[in-house]
Amino acid sequence: MNDPQQGLDVLWIILCSGLVFLMQAGFLCLESGLTRRKNSINVAIKNLADFCLTTVVFWVVGFGLMFGASRNGWFGTSEYVLDFSLQSPFFSVFFLFQVMFCGAAVTIMSGAIAERMRFSSYLIVTVAVSALIYPSFGHWAWAGLNDGATNGWLNSMGFVDFAGSTVVHSVGGWMSLAVLLIIGPRRGRFAADGTPQKIHPSNLPLATLGTVLLFIGWLGFNGGSTLALNDQVANVLVNTVIAGSVGAISAGLLGYAIQNRLNVTQFMNGCLGGLVAVTANAFAVTTPVAALIGLVGGMIVIGVEELLEHYRIDDAVGAIPVHLGAGIWGTLAVGLYGDLNILGTGLTRLEQIGVQLLGVVVCGLWVFGVGYFLMKAVNRVYPLRVSAEHEDIGLNLAEHGEQEEHDIIWPDAEVVASTRDAE
Repeated sequence: MNDPQQGLDVLWIILCSGLVFLMQAGFLCLESGLTRRKNSINVAIKNLADFCLTTVVFWVVGFGLMFGASRNGWFGTSEYVLDFSLQSPFFSVFFLFQVMFCGAAVTIMSGAIAERMRFSSYLIVTVAVSALIYPSFGHWAWAGLNDGATNGWLNSMGFVDFAGSTVVHSVGGWMSLAVLLIIGPRRGRFAADGTPQKIHPSNLPLATLGTVLLFIGWLGFNGGSTLALNDQVANVLVNTVIAGSVGAISAGLLGYAIQNRLNVTQFMNGCLGGLVAVTANAFAVTTPVAALIGLVGGMIVIGVEELLEHYRIDDAVGAIPVHLGAGIWGTLAVGLYGDLNILGTGLTRLEQIGVQLLGVVVCGLWVFGVGYFLMKAVNRVYPLRVSAEHEDIGLNLAEHGEQEEHDIIWPDAEVVASTRDAE
């Protein structure tokens, strides 16, 4: 690697890969804090297990399907089970960066379906997403990305998704919705007459820490998507921070207007919604527009939360409002507000909006359609959901045979003393 600029680019992508990896810790803290203590171990280990499994599956099959030589823009036919010791440094770090994205798409589901799904069933869903569902749509939208080409049938039409509002976040959101419709709400989440019942989080400070870690990780998520340390990076990072901050404020104020108090969870999810929304367009919009995109993204999170509750769909952490609701908005915002010269697709404003809408619809049909029917078939032969008894005692104990110290019922002190005396 004799070119100093290429060396800087490789270093930048390595740094950003580490930041995106940090988002796994953010998801772990956020989801553990927003769910009940009796399920915290289960939620935590899913975030590590799905990343490890995703990495192997993406290396074996997903990366080739997504970025291999394209077959008519539909799927890749090469780059399977690569030996990266034989590849260029740039290509190797490109894989590293992309496997982090795949891991993020998968782990979005972890929080949405928390507290009621079998661990083994979750791993089955993980394989389906990382081996087929995510890389297939990823090929349509991002094939040729590492070469600056547009080899997928969707991106060749002009579809633009800079860092994955749809490719990563909406994929995770659509898959979460499909699985939730199969496994249903947690016991006690809705009364017999359909009235929502609040299930209290176990540790909001931990969840807030998770949000902060995700915010930090997003600098790598969006910043690294330039795939080079170039003049775009600074604007991308500023737009990311502005949109996330405005999203938090807009969700917080809207929640306050409705409830007359600051809803902590909505404030956090509004921040994440703003970040998701700007992910597709951060490189091609001005700072005021990034603020507007974040503003709307935070408000959409609140609206989608209310919609899910109305239809009695139990998303344990608000993953669908954040990743699907704000992801759709951010993808459409590319067409609405993106600088056409920077986008470089040669489309008019109206044409760009149209192809962005097409990408949103195709993603929904593919991910939700395949995900729902595939998991429905699996559920017939291998139930996805735990038993009612296991759900009541908690998945820490039922699925893993583990308990936290404060969950263990210790024997009464007097009984212990009398037993010792008798001995």
